[in-house]
Amino acid sequence: MKTISKKQLIVIEGPTASGKTALGIELAKRLKTVIISADSRQFYKEISIGTAKPSLEEQDGIKHYFIDSHFLTEEITSAGYAKEVLGILENEFKNSDSIVLVGGSGMFIDAVCIGLDEIPKSDELKKTITLQWENEGLESLLIELKEKDIVFYDEVDKENPMRVIRAIEAIRLTGEPFSKLRNQKKKDLPFDVRRFVINHPREVLYDRINRRVDMMIDNGLLDEVKSVHHLKHLSTLKTVGYSELFQFLEARLSFQQAINLIKQNTRRYAKRQLTWFRKHPEAIWIDFSSTNEMTDKIESFLDIRFLDID
Repeated sequence: MKTISKKQLIVIEGPTASGKTALGIELAKRLKTVIISADSRQFYKEISIGTAKPSLEEQDGIKHYFIDSHFLTEEITSAGYAKEVLGILENEFKNSDSIVLVGGSGMFIDAVCIGLDEIPKSDELKKTITLQWENEGLESLLIELKEKDIVFYDEVDKENPMRVIRAIEAIRLTGEPFSKLRNQKKKDLPFDVRRFVINHPREVLYDRINRRVDMMIDNGLLDEVKSVHHLKHLSTLKTVGYSELFQFLEARLSFQQAINLIKQNTRRYAKRQLTWFRKHPEAIWIDFSSTNEMTDKIESFLDIRFLDID
C-alpha cells in the first residue's frame, strides 16, 4: 500500500502557458488532495479568459483554493497570501498527507515556501513614489531600479507598478538593494516542500504562448476587457492582456497591434518567470511531455513508501 511518509507541499510551477494546470489536477487526483492556486491573477472573480483560469469542468471535481476567491478591488499582497495559505495548509494537512500548489507567481510561491523578510516601510515615502509614478510614468522608477538594483530589475514584472514602487521604497529607506534585503533564508516549516518546474525549449514555449493568446481572443477576451474597463485604474488590472486591450479601447493601438503586444509582453513575462525559478537550485525541472508522463515522473521523486499492512 502506498503512503506518504511526511506531510508534503508539492509545488508545480512554470511560466505562463507551460501546462501547469492540467499537471496539477492530474497529480491532485492521484494523491486524492486539494489544489492551491499560486497564480496571482486567477484570484479575481471578474477576470477569467485573460488569466487562463481553469473552468469547473477542467477542475474535474478537485477542490481549488484561490480561484475566484477575491474581487479586483481586494488586492492580495504576497504576505497576505502566505498567511492565508499557511492557515489552509494547517487545516488540509489534517486530512491529506500531500497538498498541491500550482502557479507561476514566483513571489507568492516563495512567500509560502521560504517566507518574507521584515523590510522597512514608510507610508509617506510610498505616497511620494506613487505620485512620481502617476506624474512621470513607470519608466523613471525602472531607470532608478536598474541603477540601484540590477538583480531585482532583471526579475521584477515591469508591468506591475506596485512591485516596482515597493522596491524603490525599500531602497530609498535603507540605501541597500531590494534583492539584498529580501534575504532568502528558509523558515522552519512543519512540512516538506518539493518544487517542480515544467521545462520547454524556448521556441516551443513561445509558440504555446502565441497560440494561447489567439485562443483567448477567439474566446472573447475583448468583451471581458470591456467589462472591467471602468476598473482599469486598479493595480490588479495593470497586467498583460488587459493593459494592451485598454489601449485599443482608448484608440491608442489598433486591434492587431494590441494582440501583437500581448504576445510580446507575455513572452517577456515568461522569460522573467524562468529567471525567478532558476534561483531555486532545489527545484526539479521536468521536461514537458504528456500529462500522465510528467505526473509519473514527479511521483517518482516524491517521498513515498510502500508498506505491507495486514
